[in-house]
Amino acid sequence: MIKLSINQWAEEDRPREKLMRLGAAALSNAELLAILIGSGSQDESAVDLTKRVLADCGNNLNTLGKMTIEQLTGGRYKGLGPAKAVAIIAACELGKRRQAEKAEERKQLNSALAIYEYMHPRMQDLSEEEAWVLLMNQNFKLIKSVQLSHGGITETAVDVRVIVKHALLGNATVVALCHNHPSNNASPSGDDDRLTQRVKKACELMRLHFLDHLIITDGQYYSYSEEGRL
Repeated sequence: MIKLSINQWAEEDRPREKLMRLGAAALSNAELLAILIGSGSQDESAVDLTKRVLADCGNNLNTLGKMTIEQLTGGRYKGLGPAKAVAIIAACELGKRRQAEKAEERKQLNSALAIYEYMHPRMQDLSEEEAWVLLMNQNFKLIKSVQLSHGGITETAVDVRVIVKHALLGNATVVALCHNHPSNNASPSGDDDRLTQRVKKACELMRLHFLDHLIITDGQYYSYSEEGRL
């Protein structure tokens, strides 16, 4: 029986193409390892080679992770040299480290102070104005923060439509607007007031909860919500 190389397989069966088409979860452990090593030998495809390696480990990735470079390259696995062995060991080590790390908990930004403490580090040293929107779920847990604009010493342009677009695409139900004042004066301007009202009206129309608009300086903030102006 003539063995086909991976390049001769139907495209939908090739590991790389399969991953791009269906996602990593659709691939077997052997197929994922085959992508890492890239090729097998004249007698064995990369997938067949990794299947054999896994079989010798009882099809257990934890056992594979304990194998040494010497064990992988000792001659039992033709086509598996030091570079490929290192790639396998490195991937196993990354898997261990990922398992050891806790998933990053989404920050809860349910107050002006919480928003200020989150945004202050990235805004405190800016010499120009930046505007950001914080997208949250109904429990005020941050989904993501998005920079809306950058530039200008006394003002920065914000398109309300962009805020709504990001909120809808991010499946957010709560939004908060932030911008800095490089002058270090947190008092809102007339433009800030008008922007706040435009965002408020747009959020009401789209059934989004507009939590706050914060003006941030190095050491203080102004909150439209805390000042009763929302």
